[in-house]
Amino acid sequence: MRHGFVVLLAWILALPCWAASDDATTERDRPLIYAAYTLGMHYRYGGRSPETGFDCSGLVAYVFERAWGLLLPPRTDGLRRVGTPIKFKELEPGDLVFYNTRNRPFSHVGIYLGDGRFVHAPRPGAYVRVESLETRYWRARFNGARRLEPPTF
Repeated sequence: MRHGFVVLLAWILALPCWAASDDATTERDRPLIYAAYTLGMHYRYGGRSPETGFDCSGLVAYVFERAWGLLLPPRTDGLRRVGTPIKFKELEPGDLVFYNTRNRPFSHVGIYLGDGRFVHAPRPGAYVRVESLETRYWRARFNGARRLEPPTF
């Protein structure tokens, strides 16, 4: 019961200012809604669903498949090649943010939420959560960012 409350509170706190706007249901916002839904779910290496848990790339793949129907590569190595590269200063909600967390470039990925925060599945024994891009740890390991565009029908 307590875990459920913590997840709900984390979800509410994670919602960036776009959630209160009239434009909250645009196509660009849909990944953010699905990302918020995953908060508090278990980390699992190779996990790609709420039932199994998520690793970092599985979380990204799940969110964008649900939001836009995109089938993304299953690992960070493949994800770093999709979309358009952007600079840190150009980050917008929904962009992918990449990090070097294992002495290997692009070994971790998250989804930028806005307001200097991103959602990710950090490691075994942890839960999907929101963190600040500005912490010393994440700032030192930033590898780049990519922007995905919603499909046009």
